[in-house]
Amino acid sequence: MRQYPHLYIDGRWTDPIHPRELELIDPTREEAFAKVALGSAADADLAVAAAQRAFESFSTTSVDDRIALIDRIIDVYESYSDEFSELIAREVGIPVGNRAQVAGPAEHMRVARDILRDYPFESRVGNAIVRREPIGVCALISPWNWPIQTGVIKLIYALAAGCTVVAKPSLNSAASGVLLAQVLHEAGVPSGVFNLVSGTGRDVGDAFSHHPGVDMISFTGSTGAGKLVGAAAATSTVKRACLELGGKSANIVLPDADLERAARWNIQRCFFNAGQSCHAPSRMLVHESQIDAVVPFLIDEAQRFRLGDPLESSTTMGPVVSAAQFKSIKDLIQSGIDEGANLVTGGVERPEGLDQGYFVQPTVFTGVTPDMTIAREEIFGPVLAVLPYRDEQDALRIANDSPYGLGGFVFGGDRENARRVANGLRAGRVSVNGAATDSYTPMGGYKQSGIGRSMGRFGLEEYLEVKSVYGFEDEAEALPTLFG
Repeated sequence: MRQYPHLYIDGRWTDPIHPRELELIDPTREEAFAKVALGSAADADLAVAAAQRAFESFSTTSVDDRIALIDRIIDVYESYSDEFSELIAREVGIPVGNRAQVAGPAEHMRVARDILRDYPFESRVGNAIVRREPIGVCALISPWNWPIQTGVIKLIYALAAGCTVVAKPSLNSAASGVLLAQVLHEAGVPSGVFNLVSGTGRDVGDAFSHHPGVDMISFTGSTGAGKLVGAAAATSTVKRACLELGGKSANIVLPDADLERAARWNIQRCFFNAGQSCHAPSRMLVHESQIDAVVPFLIDEAQRFRLGDPLESSTTMGPVVSAAQFKSIKDLIQSGIDEGANLVTGGVERPEGLDQGYFVQPTVFTGVTPDMTIAREEIFGPVLAVLPYRDEQDALRIANDSPYGLGGFVFGGDRENARRVANGLRAGRVSVNGAATDSYTPMGGYKQSGIGRSMGRFGLEEYLEVKSVYGFEDEAEALPTLFG
């Protein structure tokens, strides 16, 4: 049994004020493999106080100093790559072969560093100097489905801006949160600049959301939880809230698209991470005349996944994260069957040969109507709903008929037409013909998928306040022009 008995506050490993611990369950073996310390509101108070003290000096550090700090963090982080890969396989079932989960965070750190290098913290508008200044103490609450990357993106842009941090990882991935704190400690992050308090949302998350010493909160998780965080931030101190929440992304496959390519890509993207991704294209919209043509490709690609122990390099899909998630996904699959959708592959039964672990068969439904539960609720598992549409207008109506607007996808042969359809999707990120996303560009959602943006220049600015300073007309030539 691995032991993670400490919190990380003010540059030191500390015991919780009210000692408690949580067992982490390995979702493959359905047994405890580690114990982590749980903090409380009292520990959150200590962490915020440490971050407030550290902000006085860290907020005035030079850009060069912060770039050097990020470089040190990258170096130490990459020395722990194998440990992170093995740990998240045990925590949340992510296969060790999924190197994006571990390599991605270092790339995001490099992007933040490069943006910081050229970012104009002072610009001119007319006779005024417009300054961008670090907002203050930032509370960062991260999810379990991208247990390292999401936390790293929040953290690295906060540090790049000159902010100090109090962080709470998901309980399901609390051990990798502790390992990340170890990386920052070894990289020489100054005392109090980064603080880690593992704990429940009810205790630690709520304390951070309401805390008068927290200036900004960045939360990634469910829409329901995000509403609570946003309400707490608003009613406490009107602190800034950046929220990345749920999704039910649609992939509109136009009649002139390469159907096989669109189908195989949709399965791979939707079922990546066992379907536990907010951006997953879990609704595939296909012209009503082409449903029969696309189904064989969907079935074949879904059946190519190799389910098994995530510690095995040959595994391409591990278990879902927990017993609760396992039950929720199976219940939603059953709802699809009960409401009359056509189950073409997969189902509620465990995969053949896997009698232990929270494994879900890759599942595809056709004959799905927009009012069915599987077409409306975020399943967060390897389940695809295929919906027919009559024409482009009908496709956009179905795609946009959702409380969510995180991601969107379009496949089509005519690029200009595909772009026009993409422009009609009300979502924060839209990919055409499977184009890869870019870490320099912003990520965030429309509607109930969130508020604010992460990543790139827009992500850096979430951690900055804007100040106008007047009376320095003689410095007009010394500063770049904001609208220049």
